[in-house]
Amino acid sequence: MEFEAWWLILFPLCFGLGWLAARVDIRHILSDSKLLPRQYFEGLNHLLNERTDKAVDVFVDLARNHSETIELQFALGHLFRKKGEIERAIRMHQKLLARPELKLFDKQSATFELALDFMKAGLFDRAEELFGKLDDTEFARAARRHLLDIYQQEKEWHKAIETAQQLRDTSHTYQHEIAEFYCELATAAMTRSQPQEARQFLQQALAEHRKCVRANLLLGELAANEGQYEAAIDAWLKIESQDHRFLPFAARKLLDAYDKLAKSEEGTALLKGFLSTYPELDMLDVVVERIAAQESELAAYEWLREELRRNPNMTGLLKLLEAQAKAAPPERQAELDTMLRLTQESTRGLSMYHCASCGFKARQYFWRCPACNDWERFLPARGQTRS
Repeated sequence: MEFEAWWLILFPLCFGLGWLAARVDIRHILSDSKLLPRQYFEGLNHLLNERTDKAVDVFVDLARNHSETIELQFALGHLFRKKGEIERAIRMHQKLLARPELKLFDKQSATFELALDFMKAGLFDRAEELFGKLDDTEFARAARRHLLDIYQQEKEWHKAIETAQQLRDTSHTYQHEIAEFYCELATAAMTRSQPQEARQFLQQALAEHRKCVRANLLLGELAANEGQYEAAIDAWLKIESQDHRFLPFAARKLLDAYDKLAKSEEGTALLKGFLSTYPELDMLDVVVERIAAQESELAAYEWLREELRRNPNMTGLLKLLEAQAKAAPPERQAELDTMLRLTQESTRGLSMYHCASCGFKARQYFWRCPACNDWERFLPARGQTRS
């Protein structure tokens, strides 16, 4: 390739232009930093060292003396809200909104922040009004997420369904949540003794999410309440194909329905079959009680012993020790009581339900975690933890 002499001029020229641009940028940054008040850096230093209270004091004084610092006032309002000083956060954001020279984006941002203040203060009606003003803005999706939280706290399930449908996209379909909202509506209708309306809501829940176990549990209850025990059994048996881990939630109801149909033995055999197919199911207590009631305590004990040989587990061992302690002669009572107490202590965690999202534990099952508010995150088996 023939060498071009003009390249000797081009390389130094490019280098010189780059050096000049860098010098201009550095001077611009230094010039801007000199315009910032010293208090700004003092407050920033407090923040970096997690001295929030001191940072707030510095920034309040700075905002008072430099009203043009809009970004700083936004940051200050956020700090107030984070510290729980909601009234001060509200006043700060209201002052920002009152400024006539505020740009459109800043006005929308102040509206969003003020809505968050009202929401934190529990003033949901005022927060809802402000979030509603942010449709067709960059804040629309975030506003709808907060509206969804408000509607769930206020139990406004129709509005929650509508908002979740607006939020759904390929990353999150909200089908689990919407199905649960319909179940909440159905539960309320059942409380009002409106079974037909409840049934419609439950059908909508299943149309939204066909694996909604709660919907079939409630459909079974509706049918049983009306004396339609065959229909109730059909609804509860569908749970197996949805998520078999929830079968214990219907175990006692199934036995009761079979009893009403004079098919008690068939109901007992069904539950035994479930345990044989799914050894991890939490229905050992139900089956043992059933065999004891139908046959005898001895028959229940023998069945439990055989079940433990087939599928060793701590819950079964505890039940076996309880049965032995009841029937033990006086000379063995103290020994068995000690074994039973130690086993109970070591299996205490097995009596708790766990949230797969946040790890919250409870003896009662919740469809919505009281701690993190996620739906359908409690694991159906007691003692089971997230992997």
